Amino acid sequence: MKRKKLANARTKHCRFCTKEGCPRPAFVDYKDVANLKKLITSQGKLFSRKRSGLCAAFQREVSTAVKRARFMGLLPYVGE
Repeated sequence: MKRKKLANARTKHCRFCTKEGCPRPAFVDYKDVANLKKLITSQGKLFSRKRSGLCAAFQREVSTAVKRARFMGLLPYVGE
């Protein structure tokens, strides 16, 4: 039995990295709530790296930025 190939399996690119590569030090602004909302689920959980397409450095920075935004009251801890 032959296996079917996945149709158009695209690789996801990190939305914060530039064409030159991952800028160091990686920084994500916790006050940018619109971008952070795209990286969390409706329940308030963070998307995984596989789902969001972020590189490892920016996934760590996004997690700290979301935690800071939650502490400041910009993002909810749980979904609505």
